[in-house]
Amino acid sequence: MDAKIRKDLQKIACKVRMGVIEGTYNAKSGHPGGSLSISDTLTYLYFNKMNVDANDPESPDRDRFVLSKGHTAPALYAVLALKGYFPQEEIKSLRHIGALLQGHPCIHIPGVDMSSGSLGQGISAACGMALAGKLDGKNYNVYTVLGDGEIEEGQVWEAAMFAAHYKLGNLKAVVDNNGLQIDGAITEVCSPEPITDKFAAFGWHVITMDAHDFDDIDRAFTEASSVNDKPVVIVQKSVKGKGVSFMENQVGWHGTAPNKEQYEQAMAELEAQLKELED
Repeated sequence: MDAKIRKDLQKIACKVRMGVIEGTYNAKSGHPGGSLSISDTLTYLYFNKMNVDANDPESPDRDRFVLSKGHTAPALYAVLALKGYFPQEEIKSLRHIGALLQGHPCIHIPGVDMSSGSLGQGISAACGMALAGKLDGKNYNVYTVLGDGEIEEGQVWEAAMFAAHYKLGNLKAVVDNNGLQIDGAITEVCSPEPITDKFAAFGWHVITMDAHDFDDIDRAFTEASSVNDKPVVIVQKSVKGKGVSFMENQVGWHGTAPNKEQYEQAMAELEAQLKELED
């Protein structure tokens, strides 16, 4: 990847993380941990990969995105705001009554292609979108991001079987393998491992990547784009709470909002990271 593009993406991802902290702090609720772990991936998709246009959010030829792990909406909202789908000030009203941005993605929000939140259902919707595109002879891709805890849901594997059966080569899924879910480590709650072997057994093309290395992210999605005869899953190794020192790899930050002191510390860390990238 070109060095300038890499640095630009790193700066945007840092701003996305700031949006996650801003939103959950002002909401006094939400899910910062998993939002921070997918911030780099969403940044890459929206600013370097997907065919989307904030000025034409309903274009029939656009790529689609479904956040199957819908509780990490703060990351998606931050990306959409930076992309220009709605004013960034909306982030501060996250989860407020009557506000545009609620706790999970809602289809009425500009840039959101599917309401999601009930774990396991997002990938099923993505399968439907991908099949519709194939039947209509469209060239768009459908991207979806799942949690590693989410894939304990049986509906995920029904969707995996469906996607392979219909050879949905326009479906590109990402499993955010940060190793933690609301009740603890995935290996202790109900281990979905081996994740890569399971998807391969269901007939998917499987790729692994480092979720916080833009060169590796670029490599993985470039490979994904070359596969057209079967669905693709990218299993990304990530760090829950990535970018905020006291949140990293801490299961307690799955669904806990920062207080004022924590907010200030997190924002200070992220601002320092941004300044370093801009120097």
